[in-house]
Amino acid sequence: MKKTAASKKSAAADRASTTEEAPATEEAPAARKSAAAKKTSVTEKTPAKKSPARKTPTKKASAKKAPAKKAAPLKRQAPAKKPAVVPKKAAAAVKGVAPAKTVAPKPPRGESRTALVRRARRINRELAEVYPYAHPELDFENPFQLVVATVLSAQTTDLRVNQTTPALFAKYPTPEDLAAAVPEEVEEILRPTGFFRAKTKSVIGLSKALAEDFGGEVPGRLEDLVKLPGVGRKTAFVVLGNAFGRPGISVDTHFQRLVRRWRWTEETDPDKIEAAVGALFPKSDWTDLSHHVIWHGRRICHARKPACGACPIAPLCPAYGEGETDPEKAKKLLKYEKGGFPGQRLKPPQAYLDAGGKPAPPLGPG
Repeated sequence: MKKTAASKKSAAADRASTTEEAPATEEAPAARKSAAAKKTSVTEKTPAKKSPARKTPTKKASAKKAPAKKAAPLKRQAPAKKPAVVPKKAAAAVKGVAPAKTVAPKPPRGESRTALVRRARRINRELAEVYPYAHPELDFENPFQLVVATVLSAQTTDLRVNQTTPALFAKYPTPEDLAAAVPEEVEEILRPTGFFRAKTKSVIGLSKALAEDFGGEVPGRLEDLVKLPGVGRKTAFVVLGNAFGRPGISVDTHFQRLVRRWRWTEETDPDKIEAAVGALFPKSDWTDLSHHVIWHGRRICHARKPACGACPIAPLCPAYGEGETDPEKAKKLLKYEKGGFPGQRLKPPQAYLDAGGKPAPPLGPG
């Protein structure tokens, strides 16, 4: 009986212990679940943490790129600022006013407008001392003869025109006479001047215009002269300056060549050259300036081989050295009175003869 009671007590104790341990065993799964839940929450939160971590490099990269973008404009702006300071732009701006080529080192490429005006006027003064007797080199006795001779001087020399016009004016002394002339007869007289058919048409046409529109008189206004057949601004200014005493610049081939060689202008159009050079001088100097430049071009500053060694304005010339610089060799290149040869006119002014000039020979044997 005692054993039975003792066994019952041990069994009850065993059950009690089992009953007390059961909750522990039930808590274990709960703890595991909570641990698993924590792990799950950790694993779920980890990507959230990683995503900012991924964004962070992106921000850093963008932060790094931003300064790079800011730095790039700075590098681009630096060269843009430099040309504004470099004197090359200033020289380019001056080029439009005082053109410069790379033929010779002087005048400076940055020659100012004032310096150009002074240099140009000094050249004209020097040439006036060398050619004090400069004059139009076409023979004429009245405005009609001058306008006809000037039209005929295209594409030939004044000397050839002067050798040809005596016969023309002897046969047709007035605009009315030449207007009524037989073209073939005029062509035969003008043949030595070249392009004689076109020139015959021009001189007969302008003679008709003078006879019909201006009463047989040569007009003294530019706007009227340029309406005549074969008469342009150059011819008009020759007539105005030398027959009427009205200032004008005659831009012939010699004038164009020299003013560009002297860097007075870079223009190639005769009208633009006239305007550019005229702006450098007072209007009263225009006619004599034309004579000085043309005379110098015919006698010393030749197109192909200038006589640089015998040039009186060599110190002022930016193209010095393009021609012969040896003084003795340069003297052999001089023409007309400078070289001992006859001038352009058959009947030159007395001042020219007094200075040692020689009249041209008549057409024929010479």
